Amino acid sequence: MLKKENEMLVVFKKPYPFEGTDYKEVDLSKLDELSTGDLIKADSQFSQIGQFSVMNELTTGYACILSSKATGKPIEFFEGLPAREGLKVKNIVMSFLNE
Repeated sequence: MLKKENEMLVVFKKPYPFEGTDYKEVDLSKLDELSTGDLIKADSQFSQIGQFSVMNELTTGYACILSSKATGKPIEFFEGLPAREGLKVKNIVMSFLNE
């Protein structure tokens, strides 16, 4: 089931500066376009950076990896988000993976 685009939009409480640009939001709607192969690559990447979880989809690190793949933004974009915004991203990714 596809989510409405606005349900996949993370609106930041205040602008987030990254590499010379201030971002007010990030759109995660392209999570719907990821393939199983993308998930396998994300699992591998998650392990390569030294993280482990019985259920990767419940972790912030995995959410950052998938968000990066879906948006084309570097993983550092997501890792640098303020905690409140990072949790919004994580919750959307978890909800998407577990619907």
